[in-house]
Amino acid sequence: MNVPDPAAARWKKSSRSNGQANCVEVCTSRPGIVAVRDSKNVPGTEIAVSDQAWSRFIRAIRHGELDL
Repeated sequence: MNVPDPAAARWKKSSRSNGQANCVEVCTSRPGIVAVRDSKNVPGTEIAVSDQAWSRFIRAIRHGELDL
């Protein structure tokens, strides 16, 4: 299995975070995977899901399908 180099990952905070530290960061630079981590705990745990699952999640948020 070809495991991507973690150092090559490109993490992005939401543009709506307004520079706040209490945010999540998302990494989409790994083929087929979207990883999410806590911006306050960068070396901590990452949650990884398939890019298809992430797309469905984002679509559900945009369409108000989740009880947030």
